[in-house]
Amino acid sequence: MPTKHPENICLRRLPGILSACKRLPICLCPNAINIVLLLLNFIKVKAIIPVAGAGTKLRPLTYTQPKALIPIAGKTILGVIIDQLIEAGVNEYVFVIGYLGEKIQRYIDKTYPNLKCTFVNQNDRRGTAHAIGLTQAAVENDEVMIVLGDTVCDYNVKEIITSPVSQIGVKKVDDPRKFGVAELNDNDMVVRMVEKPLIPKSNMAMVGIYYIKETTALFDALNQILAGPADENGEYHLTNALQIMVQNGISLHAFRVNNWFDCGKKETLLSTNAILLKQMDDSTPSPRPCHYDTTVIIPPVNIAEGCVINHSIIGPNVSIGEHTKIESSIVSDSIIGSYAELQQVVLNSSIIGNDAYVRGLSQSLNIGDNTEIDLG
Repeated sequence: MPTKHPENICLRRLPGILSACKRLPICLCPNAINIVLLLLNFIKVKAIIPVAGAGTKLRPLTYTQPKALIPIAGKTILGVIIDQLIEAGVNEYVFVIGYLGEKIQRYIDKTYPNLKCTFVNQNDRRGTAHAIGLTQAAVENDEVMIVLGDTVCDYNVKEIITSPVSQIGVKKVDDPRKFGVAELNDNDMVVRMVEKPLIPKSNMAMVGIYYIKETTALFDALNQILAGPADENGEYHLTNALQIMVQNGISLHAFRVNNWFDCGKKETLLSTNAILLKQMDDSTPSPRPCHYDTTVIIPPVNIAEGCVINHSIIGPNVSIGEHTKIESSIVSDSIIGSYAELQQVVLNSSIIGNDAYVRGLSQSLNIGDNTEIDLG
């Protein structure tokens, strides 16, 4: 009788296999454990990251680059999300791209060349349910970890993707009317979800992180939603599809994220940049760069490769992109893009895009790419 390969064994029998291992003779246990390890390797989780939005609240920066590629704490918003997932062992990704999607694809190919990626185009941006629905062919029947492309949170990814039940990330907020809201029971199981309710019955906002084990049920619910009318803005919401799943008896557990960093507008983006820089500095304090002899560096600061900085004061809470030149300037609480040039300026609470040139006085600025300003 031919021996069955481990990958052909139904994964639902894994608990029984583990129990059987305990009853096996010691000499056979290593073989049984190897089978279990092989089975675990065949449990797939695919990450879905929708990054098709135009990021209108971050203009003028998003006129020339997608919101997900806005620099933050020495990375990009998308880079922070992907690094968290990679660390937890997720190596298959489906990116839903649209606005400036070719830049997203080039960034992924260059920065993460070893990832197994699929890119799905969302030409008409009709909401999160529409975006996720487009990934059905790429996902097939694998479990999915959905992380919205502007969602930067502090949470244990590995704990979530090894959960026995589906999970959604939540955070208590002051005004839940701006978000999708989850109503929970005493065991943190979801009993109801509503998108931007006028009269919220819960202050638990959904942060944009969803681990779904019942993929077939998810896409059935999405297809049901997409077959009906859109909302007044022409959008279909993932929240409504998840509510259908709950109504059909599927268990969704809510986990609380430790922090939820808002990257949606200038002020909150700068605040998030400062928090992440401090976290990086606390975990791995970086020595003062020795090649900026005429410059004072006040941590936390992240300076990319190839920068030339002279006679300046940089920090605290400053991120500087690669190959940027700064001369005789004071910069604090700011994000400076790559290949930018600053001369004789004092900047606070500012975002300067790539290839921008600024010279002159003290200001708070929000400048997009390829801009030249002379304040002298």
